[in-house]
Order: sequence, then C-alpha cells, then structure tokens
Amino acid sequence: MTHLFDPLTLRGVTLANRIGVSPMCMYCCDGDGKPTDWHLAHLLQRAIGGAGMVMAEATAVTADGRITPGDLGLWEDAQLPGHVRLAQAIARAGSVPAIQIGHAGRKGSRLAQWLDGPADPSWETVSASAIPMGDFAAPRAMTEAEILALPEAFAACARRAVAAGYRLIELHGAHGYLLHQFLSPLSNRRNDRWGGDFEGRTRLTLAVIRAVREAVPEDMPLSLRVSHTDWAEGGWTTEETVELARRAKAAGIDLLDVSSGGIDPSRQKIPIGPGYQVPGAQAVREGAGVAVAAVGMITEPEQAQAIVAEGKADLVLLARAVLRDPYWPIRAAAALGRPDAVQSPPQYERGWNAIAKLRMRMETAEPMPPL
Repeated sequence: MTHLFDPLTLRGVTLANRIGVSPMCMYCCDGDGKPTDWHLAHLLQRAIGGAGMVMAEATAVTADGRITPGDLGLWEDAQLPGHVRLAQAIARAGSVPAIQIGHAGRKGSRLAQWLDGPADPSWETVSASAIPMGDFAAPRAMTEAEILALPEAFAACARRAVAAGYRLIELHGAHGYLLHQFLSPLSNRRNDRWGGDFEGRTRLTLAVIRAVREAVPEDMPLSLRVSHTDWAEGGWTTEETVELARRAKAAGIDLLDVSSGGIDPSRQKIPIGPGYQVPGAQAVREGAGVAVAAVGMITEPEQAQAIVAEGKADLVLLARAVLRDPYWPIRAAAALGRPDAVQSPPQYERGWNAIAKLRMRMETAEPMPPL
C-alpha cells in the first residue's frame, strides 16, 4: 500500500513525500513580474513545513499574459535573479522547487482578487474567440501568427525556469485561462484548425507541451494542470480530459494536475464537498495510465492518506490548508503514525519537542514539573 509519506519519483526528480503545495497567486509583484520578499517568505515557509514539492504561482510567459499587474513573470531575463532566489530557498529547505507557467488570455488585465475590476492601466486581452466572460473585457480572437508564436513563448519561459533552478514545470491548462479557453467549446468557436472538434481544440495545448518538452532537460518532469470538466452543459468533459491526458503523456507530460471549472463561473453547477475533484483525478489516472495529482478541499491527513492508498492519485496538492497551517505535513506525519517522516528544521526542534513532551505527559498522566 502506498503511503502519503512514501517518496515519488518523476523522471529524474524524487519528492520526499506525496504532499505538494499548489500554485497560489499572491498578486504582489510591483508590476514588473519580479519575485518579492513576500514570495520568498511565503514559499520558504511552506518548504520548511515539510511538503515534498512547493510550486510557485502562475507565472506569465508574456507581459500581456498576466492575470493582474501583480503577477509573477518569466518572459524576460531581468526577472531571472528573483526566481533563482526562490528556487534555491525552497531546495535548501529540502523541498523540490516547482513553477507553474501560463497565459491568462481573456481572464487577464484585472486587479488583484481582493480588489476585483479591470487593471489600470489595462491591456488588450486575447482568446481563442472574441467571447467575453462575465464582466471581463471582450477579448480579441488570436491570429494564426499569434497562436503559432505561443508554444515558443512557453518554451522560452521554461528555459528560464530551468536556469533559475526549478526542478519541475507545470503548464497551466485549467481554470479558464488561455489553454483552457482553446480546449472548451464554451470559449472556442473557431472554424479553423485551432477550433471545432476535439482535434482542433486540443492542438494548441499539445503544441505547447511538445515545445516545452524539447526546451527542457530529459530528466525534468513536466506537469499539466487541467480542469477535468467545465461543470456546464456543452462544455469540456472528463472523457475529453482522459483522451487529452493520453496524448499529453505521449507528448512528454509526466503528471496531470487534475482540477475543474473556471471557464464560465456563471454556468457552473459544482457539487462542492470534501475531495469533490478526486473522482476526476482517478478517472484520468485509470483512463490514461499517467501519474496524477488530486486537489480541492483536501484538508485532513486521513483523507489525503486514503486518496493515495486507494490509488486515486499519486500526489496530493494542498492550497488553502497550507495557507492556514504551513506545518500541515509535519502534523500529518504525526497523525498518520509516521512522526519521523518529516523533520522540522533543527532551529525549530525545541518548539516541536516541547509539544511532543507535553503530549507524552498528558497521555501518561505524568505530573507536570513545578514552574
């Protein structure tokens, strides 16, 4: 039986356990795409907490591919030093440094999530088709030349990610961002070779995968984040995701990060509950024969352990749970009877030892020493 604290090897990279930190946008750059002290503190703390992999947030492959002006970027060399700092810090803390790269498409040119509204100054957004989402500005349909240039933009970003020291790269093809906009019939109404049937709608994503695979070392694993369903009538389906996963694996993807939704929140009918996206991950794992990561309302150690032990996923990615508690992996190891699987840093041992000793005294009813 696979345990949450067993190692996981993807190509030439081994994660110490099956817990990863999902990419979570911080929206706190200064408009230049360069990592800040906030990114360093945020990501390093979660690496110290014991996750086997820590993934930097969605990082734009072009300036106009950002969600907000506060997004991370790697579209130019000037942004590289800050990423070197992040990757080195994560690695020194014992975790695998990873990064998600992507393009926002029609979901770009916005303010930070807690502010909402259009960015000022704003920039023109593009998509598969000129179909707006909600109150977002209407995008312009991408030209053939712009589409053909996109795989190289991803590849160039990936080369910089390798130079920065990241050991796993994830391509963002989910949550209603540009690659997903090409995949979904709800946002892609093109009648050329980049739209229409399944072959046309998946063509760009597969071209990006191939370009990135050629741009990075053979031993570097690649992940693809997908929304396995749009949760909307006439949208992208789990069955299509399974077939895309088969083709993505053949093109060089080693891990499918299986999420859902995001293409049109106004049309979504999502049965939200603990682990509600896990069935999608399991369907991809079984249908495509590829390693998968499960995400979404996974909060308890026993829940995460069951997902891995029952073969529903190979890796569990946590987001809100580790925002609340960066030391979730250390606590989970103790809860699951593997307290030695994750070591707190020696600088923090006196804190964890004090808790362990107090718990032992309580369990054995040993009197507390006088103050």
